[in-house]
Order: sequence, then C-alpha cells, then structure tokens
Amino acid sequence: MTKKALLRRGVFLFLGAALMSVGLEIFLVPNKIIDGGITGISIILSYITNIQVGLFLTLLNLPFLYLGYKMIGKTFALSTLFAILIMSTGTILLHPVPPLTIDPLLAAVFGGIILGIGVGIVIRFGGSLDGTEIVAILTSKKIPFSVGEIVMFFNLFILGSAGFVYSWDRAMYSLIAYFIAYKMIDVTIEGFDESKSVWIISDQFREIGEAVLDRLGRGVTYLEGEGGFSGENKKVIFCVITRLEEAKLKSIVDELDSTAFLAVGNIHDVKGGRFKKSDIH
Repeated sequence: MTKKALLRRGVFLFLGAALMSVGLEIFLVPNKIIDGGITGISIILSYITNIQVGLFLTLLNLPFLYLGYKMIGKTFALSTLFAILIMSTGTILLHPVPPLTIDPLLAAVFGGIILGIGVGIVIRFGGSLDGTEIVAILTSKKIPFSVGEIVMFFNLFILGSAGFVYSWDRAMYSLIAYFIAYKMIDVTIEGFDESKSVWIISDQFREIGEAVLDRLGRGVTYLEGEGGFSGENKKVIFCVITRLEEAKLKSIVDELDSTAFLAVGNIHDVKGGRFKKSDIH
C-alpha cells in the first residue's frame, strides 16, 4: 500500500471511529439507549459497573482482533485495532460532554444515523468496530444457521436485555436506533450514487450498443453467449450506468427491440475500465 493510500485509509478510519464515539456518548449512552453487538454489551456493562464504556469497547473487542487476523488478514486486524482505539478514546474524552438532547426518540434517530455512518465508513475502508460478525462466521460452520441469522439472534438478545437493565420503552428506542444504524451502514458502504449493471440480449445488439454509446455516453462490452434452449450463439451487451440513467436506457432498448431480454442489477462499487461518462449531444 502506498503512503498516500495508507494516509487516506487512516484519515477515514479516524473519521468513522470518531463519529461512532459521538453517536454513543452524545446521544445513545446518556439516554440509556443501546446498539447491537459488542457495543450494546459494552453499554450495558458500563451502566451496571459505572465504568466508562470505552474500556469495555476495547477489552471486549480485543479477542476478535486475533480472529480477524486469522480469518481476514493483518491489514484488517491493524485497521480494526486503530479504529477501536480511536473510538474508545473518543468515548472517554466525550464522556463529560452533556448530551445534545434528552428526548429519547431524537437520541435514537440521530444517534443511530451518526453511529451507522461511522461504522459504515470504517467497514468501507477495511476495518471493523464490532466482532459479532466474526463470531457469527465461526459459529455458522458448526450450526445450521446463516451468518445473518446468527447476528440477528445475537442482537435481538442484546436489545431485549435493555428491557431488563433499563426499561422496556428504552429497549424499544434501542431497536429504533439499531434499525436506523443498520440502514445507514448500508447506505454508507454502498454510497448514494448507486450504479447499475445491465445485461441485454438481442439480435439488434449492434444498434442497441451504438445507441447506448451515442445517446447515453456509456461504454458497452459485447460478450459471447449461447442459448440454453436453442443452442444458438448470442451476443450479450454488458454496460454499467447510474440509476438516473436506467429509464433512458430502457427506452432505448424498447425503441430498437421491444422483445430484447434486459436484466438490471445493483452494483456497490465501480473502479477502473471506462466507466467515466462520455459527452453526448
């Protein structure tokens, strides 16, 4: 990794971890609202023992650094360690700062948004702030449940615990915060400018490809295909567009071949190639 790439990763890991500490200490923790995973356990233990949450965030996540190193690699483990230390330090420094709101609904909403953005940035740049998924990956090999199902069960148990430790209304606010954070993590990782992959099968492939080039400004690739039923050779057009261009592309295909096969899928990241849009007139 070049020094520039390393610096960029470090800056965004710092930003993501700092945002998570803000979401915790300025919104969730003072209002007795928890998140899922190791973070939720840390908040509950902090409330019971009256020890700052940052200490538990560090101690409980340390065992998962070794697992992450074994399963994913050294870069992931070091990125995770850096992010966890920044997050824990941030919660300690922000602990004396009064919360921005004592309204539990506002705290759940804005705390979930900020926390989710922070976690999403850290994941996007190669780190992690919670060892729950690592445990789920290991556990899924021994029991007949998927990683997603194990994470869901684990988090439901933790969020339900808030009802016994705090009160049931706080458990419900915690569920709101967790749902918002979960969605914001997806948005942050995938980005707002979501791209679309397009596959088109048509006998008029040349005309459609040229129209996409001229009228949409997007490059296309012609792939070789074979019909499963007919056994005939087919040309498959592949291209990547933004979601704002989807309607126009469909109209182009419908105009040139209304019987063409068209499949559109979501893409979370695009790099390299000739994805840059050409000028159109």
